[in-house]
Amino acid sequence: MASTVSSDARVDVAASPPRPNVIEVRDLTRRFGEFTAVDGISFDVREGEVFAFLGPNGAGKSTTINMLCTLARPTSGHASVAGFDVAARPKAVRRHIGLVFQEPTLDDQLTAQENLRFHAVLYRIPSDEVNERVARVLDLVDLSDRRYDRVSEFSGGMARRLEIARALMHVPGVLFLDEPTIGLDPQTRALMWEDVLRLREEANVTVFLTTHYMDEAEYADRIAIIDHGAIVAIDTPQALKATIGADTVDLQTTDDVAAVAAARRNGYRVEAGADGVRVFVEHGETAVAPLIAAVGVPVLHVHVHQPTLDDVFLHYTGREIRESHAEAMSPRVRAFTRARRR
Repeated sequence: MASTVSSDARVDVAASPPRPNVIEVRDLTRRFGEFTAVDGISFDVREGEVFAFLGPNGAGKSTTINMLCTLARPTSGHASVAGFDVAARPKAVRRHIGLVFQEPTLDDQLTAQENLRFHAVLYRIPSDEVNERVARVLDLVDLSDRRYDRVSEFSGGMARRLEIARALMHVPGVLFLDEPTIGLDPQTRALMWEDVLRLREEANVTVFLTTHYMDEAEYADRIAIIDHGAIVAIDTPQALKATIGADTVDLQTTDDVAAVAAARRNGYRVEAGADGVRVFVEHGETAVAPLIAAVGVPVLHVHVHQPTLDDVFLHYTGREIRESHAEAMSPRVRAFTRARRR
């Protein structure tokens, strides 16, 4: 299996004909006493879409998923999943969704097949369909050859993929993934996402995920940035990054003053700083060669920066998501993390 996922696997939401909404949320709020965990959020998720909730720990991501999956009742507002009101028709919602929790929920003393068969019993899947469904979902997550192995023998990534397979046993229309790759190494995370995108294509499953990993959010067709229980921005990854502005090219030259003057004469937007020259351009990588020619002095160092989701999060919230994650840690964990970085 390849270790990377092509961006071509993403659904082009803008170019495709509009699909019906499978999730509709209006003014959804959840309070715990005086604390508001989710604060009047509204959004839609279309059929076949990969939709990401991006935010730090404590932002309200898991609380939102719990309400959409009928594990928590909204304090106010409205939400429907697969056409069913989450408060009024919880059983109908559960029949149409699959859910992978943050914490492992497999029985590690059972085999992969036994875990899936137990799920089939809970969801009353007809006995004559069970074998076919087990084979299909194991194939989707590339675990067919581990069918008879105990989960205790699985790596963390394999167990996570089996949990996704289990969530698909009853053929849900919507798959909820709550921080699905926590604790997995980057290569395993990429492999898992290859499985998720493939099952979206093959099974037409709508995927709703929460994450605080920027690279993971890039797999989504659209991203909602949530902070302190409120959605502060929502759009495609490309459109969100475009709100930040142009690419930048940072130059260090033998004569920065002359370089600034020459670049401005040639129509570039330039800022001079203590560490060199910053030039704002539309397409950073292709702009480097003509820019170097335009400044007219020897260039010692070039760095091209394109807007990232880190920049987007900083733009909309005023801080980096890593800082927010650190704030959610206990003082003891923060101290341990700082010590390891030294």
